[in-house]
Amino acid sequence: MKALIIFNRDPYDMTDVTWNGLRLADTLRKNGHDVRIFLMNDSVDMARDVCKPPQGYDQDLVQMLKDLIRDGVTVRVCGTCMARCGIYANHPYFEGAEHSTMQALSEWVVDSDRIITF
Repeated sequence: MKALIIFNRDPYDMTDVTWNGLRLADTLRKNGHDVRIFLMNDSVDMARDVCKPPQGYDQDLVQMLKDLIRDGVTVRVCGTCMARCGIYANHPYFEGAEHSTMQALSEWVVDSDRIITF
């Protein structure tokens, strides 16, 4: 099964929404599914090294995303959102997080069996 997970939220919005989405991505991957992640809106900060967990938050979401990339999950990040979104607008994306487009996302949508948004 091909799963596309689209993240939209600020990664550290003091909820566990993004953390749970990353956990789901890893579980699907471990179960042998093809997992792809697209970051847009404020979630693009998750693909920036400058983004750090706030005081008192016990999960490093940036490292979790890097681990998924290392384990073969393709991660694409909205290029338009780079300058428009997130606390760290205009900061570069780290290596392995592919600069992408709405066209690429639309192709993934058509090519996916399941689409999940967080």
